[in-house]
Amino acid sequence: MSLMITEDCINCAVCEPECPNEAIFEGAEIYEINPDLCTECVGHFDLPQCQLICPVDCIPQDENHRESAEQLQQKYQRLTQGIA
Repeated sequence: MSLMITEDCINCAVCEPECPNEAIFEGAEIYEINPDLCTECVGHFDLPQCQLICPVDCIPQDENHRESAEQLQQKYQRLTQGIA
């Protein structure tokens, strides 16, 4: 399942450069995560890097974008297709 950033975000911007899929972007009020690009770091890391670095712990799983581990792996493969 994709991750999301809650309204507790303090706009510190530490999460954005940590995302290997470039799924995190600066929204109108807080940082946001594009669910079409978020793989929870599957294929890149063992744990979601944004969650590890977030100082206010405001990046939970997005219940509106449920995906299995297999679906996240397929998304990773689709996003990195053609990249060694």
